[in-house]
Amino acid sequence: MMLNDEQRMIRDSLREFMDEEIAPDLPEADRQPLSKDDAISYMQQMAEMDVGPYAEGSYDDPVTSTIVSEEVSRVWPSLQVTMGMSLPVTMFEIFSERTREAYTEEYEDDRLVGCFAITEPEGGSDTKVPNTTAIKDGDEYVITGEKTWVSNAPIADIALVVAWDDENDRRDMFLVDEKTAGFETRELEKLGWKGSPTGQLFFDECRIPVENKLSRAVMEAVSDGRMDPNDSALAGGGPGGNPLNSMFASMRNGMAAISVGIMQAAYEAALEYATDREVFDQPIGQHQLVQEKLYNIRAGLETGRLLTRYTAQKIAAGDPEARMLSSLSKGWVCEKSVEVTDDALQVYGGNGLSTDYPLERYYRDARTMPIPDGTTEIQKLIVGYELTDLQAYT
Repeated sequence: MMLNDEQRMIRDSLREFMDEEIAPDLPEADRQPLSKDDAISYMQQMAEMDVGPYAEGSYDDPVTSTIVSEEVSRVWPSLQVTMGMSLPVTMFEIFSERTREAYTEEYEDDRLVGCFAITEPEGGSDTKVPNTTAIKDGDEYVITGEKTWVSNAPIADIALVVAWDDENDRRDMFLVDEKTAGFETRELEKLGWKGSPTGQLFFDECRIPVENKLSRAVMEAVSDGRMDPNDSALAGGGPGGNPLNSMFASMRNGMAAISVGIMQAAYEAALEYATDREVFDQPIGQHQLVQEKLYNIRAGLETGRLLTRYTAQKIAAGDPEARMLSSLSKGWVCEKSVEVTDDALQVYGGNGLSTDYPLERYYRDARTMPIPDGTTEIQKLIVGYELTDLQAYT
């Protein structure tokens, strides 16, 4: 897919910024989960490039957002995850006065951190009927339940929580803030995305205003002019006519974009190593089997990039196939990134296993990709259902 002049300029300037300002901190900055202060500092730094939750001007176009995700993830996937999962910060002003007043200072100073709380211990990737409940009690909802594998959980001020709306007998999202409603967290260790803080969230009868229900907040923001339905896929419902479908489609394709960024980094590293590394007085890239791996790496990168950007176009257009394509891209591209980084690591031989080289980090990050935001197995079932209208899962 050809980029327009503006998109090329954004890509090139962001690549230069990431290489000069962020890359020198790696790999050290990725060895441990970011502290809250460090995460805020990096997101403030990225806002200078109009990227992330603190940016005054943001790239709302899904295609441009995909390009941005690719470029950030080429250098540091953990940072892209930390920024992306703090997206509720950008919706902060549409929620209740109680929550806004509690975090006025943090919001104005660009020190507010958010997260999405979706996955549950007993449900995994199945989010259709969450065990976390939202029980209406007067002008409040009472949120009770547990979430796991939540990016930013240990450092979050606000959580956008998927819960079962008991009154309307369907799932919805609810904004729960730590100051006025309270929630507990526990940090989790993981294979990849080492720099991204991850944890569990526990909600024990957390009380929130009714205005903190996402569907209600969006409708009210549209009706009073704070949100333009023509400018927001969330307001319009996007793929499938449901705000949650739009959000999930964007998140799934966002995972594919991160995978493209990882593949780009692995490709560049493998190509450089293959042409520089000499054995028996010749570059290893002159060997046929090494060239085969470079062929496979480049093919995986380019096809993954094309599918991801094509899906972003469909999301932007509100195309009925966007939901299916987002699951297709999430499943296929994330799995392909594992194959690509595995081949790239193999080009390095024993050095690929060393922490002195970047390939082991690329591989760990890539191997993480097929699981968050719905495992590959779940994506295959979603695609199958969208294609056949026959549901293979309950």
